[in-house]
Amino acid sequence: MKDHQLRALIQVAESGSIRAASRAMNISQSALTKALRELEEDVGAELLTRSYKGIAFTPAGNALLVRARLAQATLDKAREEIRQLRGGAGARIAIALTPLVAATILPPILDEFRRSQPDAALSLEEGLLNHVLPGLLEGRLDFAVVLANPKDLPYELVFEPLAQVRAVPTGRIGHPLAGAQSWDALKDASWVLNLTDGSLGNHLLRWLATQGVEPPRNIVRCASLTLMLELMRRTDCIGFGPTELLSDSLFAVGLQQFSVSPVPGPMTLGIVSLRGVPLGTSAALLARLFARRLRR
Repeated sequence: MKDHQLRALIQVAESGSIRAASRAMNISQSALTKALRELEEDVGAELLTRSYKGIAFTPAGNALLVRARLAQATLDKAREEIRQLRGGAGARIAIALTPLVAATILPPILDEFRRSQPDAALSLEEGLLNHVLPGLLEGRLDFAVVLANPKDLPYELVFEPLAQVRAVPTGRIGHPLAGAQSWDALKDASWVLNLTDGSLGNHLLRWLATQGVEPPRNIVRCASLTLMLELMRRTDCIGFGPTELLSDSLFAVGLQQFSVSPVPGPMTLGIVSLRGVPLGTSAALLARLFARRLRR
């Protein structure tokens, strides 16, 4: 496989057509088509189908596209690191963080990182696991600091456990069920939960099933932390949040923890990165700063 062939495949996916991709790459349509045909010959499979509806990727094409994006991202990071070593422009780092980390240890870590890497360009995303996995597998993210069960992660990713996170039911101050002592007392309440893979909400429902406790009947599914918080603060919806985050005076404004017992065991917070792909110098430094703080 040649570099220009993989770039052609990626550009077609991003542009949606051969014509648009050729314009974006500033090459002729015939040259781009030739590159794609050579790529198909190399892998021995059809990668694209063409019809009156336009271009569509075959299963083989989609599989190669994921790897092509990772390969290009890895090479781009190598080029950046070489430029840094030669005194060129600063590094570019993209990471994802769970809100717990963003609200607690991120500020001091950024201060320390900036002192040693003032020219690095840093991009942050919210670390919901279902959004993080594609970014890591395609090389768009260097690493992520998230809640995860290592058994649920694909083989291509490696998980470094760093801390345990406990969570409890939470609602607005003055909630009529704030004094509830058992889960049965909350089953008829309105809940707002993130039920994506690896989420605290999913962790809660799994635990309730193991305890033989009937799950809540009325659940609003929500993958946005901002929307969840507003529903918890402004309505009688109950959420399920980390105790450390709910102890933060700024984050927990208008919220209170419920005293239900027992509560699920902790989830593991750690760093997820690509197996066998080394982090760049700046990204590795930032990952070490997170690891050191979280291990405390």
